Amino acid sequence: MSVQRERRPGELAFALILLIFSIVALWQAYGISGFKGLSTAGVFPMLAAAAMVLSGLFIIKDILFGRSSERKIPQSLEVDHKVLTVRLVTMIALVILYIATMPYLGFMVASAGFLFLSFAYLWRKNILISIALTGLTLSLIYGLFRILFQVVLPKGSLIQGLF
Repeated sequence: MSVQRERRPGELAFALILLIFSIVALWQAYGISGFKGLSTAGVFPMLAAAAMVLSGLFIIKDILFGRSSERKIPQSLEVDHKVLTVRLVTMIALVILYIATMPYLGFMVASAGFLFLSFAYLWRKNILISIALTGLTLSLIYGLFRILFQVVLPKGSLIQGLF
């Protein structure tokens, strides 16, 4: 038999804030190009925001009506090594580095570095597999955005000076 689990402090408020943010993001994404076509600039932002809204609704449903097993949920949320892990901090640092280097290195070079470091760090497989996966991922991204949707990908200030 399952029992109603206890809510964590602020859990519902946080989920509602996320849902509101998602609805605003969907509204902003719709403002980009509306529903004029599948290859317009607003399609991917609208899809992402719609997924966020749908996820937010499911999270709120689970908070209000969901049931869980009889496991004990802590009354307070402690931010320690269980929540803020070394892997999470490392990935946050990689994302910040990625964002900081993109204006200088450009989208493709910065993305290649970020993807390779992420695959190598998180997956910890053979380095050649990480290189191949990075190349495959970048090829798909380039083919989808640059060739299919004809989006100009930023080259970066250092890369533009070289070519």
